[in-house]
Amino acid sequence: MMSACTETASAVGVSVSESPDLGALGLSPGHLRDAMAEIALLVLASGSSLAYGGDLRRHGFTELLAELVARYRGHPRHGATIAVTDYLAWPVHIRMTSDELSAFSTEHEPAVRLVFLSMDGARLAREERLKLDAHEPDQEEWATGLTAMRTVMRRDIRARIVLGGRVEGYKGAAPGIAEEARLSLETGQPVFVLGGFGGCARDIAETIGLAERWAGSRDAWAGRVRFRKYSPDDLHNGLSTDENRVLARTPHIQEAVTLVSRGLRRLLGNGGDHAQGVH
Repeated sequence: MMSACTETASAVGVSVSESPDLGALGLSPGHLRDAMAEIALLVLASGSSLAYGGDLRRHGFTELLAELVARYRGHPRHGATIAVTDYLAWPVHIRMTSDELSAFSTEHEPAVRLVFLSMDGARLAREERLKLDAHEPDQEEWATGLTAMRTVMRRDIRARIVLGGRVEGYKGAAPGIAEEARLSLETGQPVFVLGGFGGCARDIAETIGLAERWAGSRDAWAGRVRFRKYSPDDLHNGLSTDENRVLARTPHIQEAVTLVSRGLRRLLGNGGDHAQGVH
């Protein structure tokens, strides 16, 4: 399936960002955050840790995950071992000063483990990173650094969950959700596509044959054509094609959570459905 390191051998990667389709679907950013929270709790209750490749913006998804994990630590199933591993691409962390990075770490550790990566994906020790001066990365740094981060993260996780995602105004070689999903599909890694919140995840669901076109369907964006060679059989996520079609279309959070839970239970061989009652 993949080559996992010992640090995150039981991690499930979550790929999420803002969706441009929420308003057209009668949803709000709050619905997407709620979905992210429920999925995160599901992963924790399945006995896995969370992996996320994001930034450290105030009130962003990293903070949301940190708050959830801090609340969940000490649960009898996990003790104090669970955490979010946040993979910080070179262009993401090099914009921040040492003081800013230290402040975030102080506020959110041990719930969040920060992994600093060089532009080619090599891991940087914290002390080494804090000695570097901040600067604004150029386009080459964005494209190379983001792809390197996503490649490292793919090697370290056992499955990926994708939802939302912009397909315009992104930084890097392709929309982030798309690149992360494609890297997993290329290696046969289990992928769960939640298309009910629109965005890039919905576009991927359409392209691989899980959902029909709708009023908000978009024409090709960078890299979308590369998904045409995949079908529902390539998801390897423990769900049947019919179950994946429901997952790719439903805007109902609990229905999506139930399906992902079912797939994780089949993959991991444990009681993933337990997550539905965790709040």
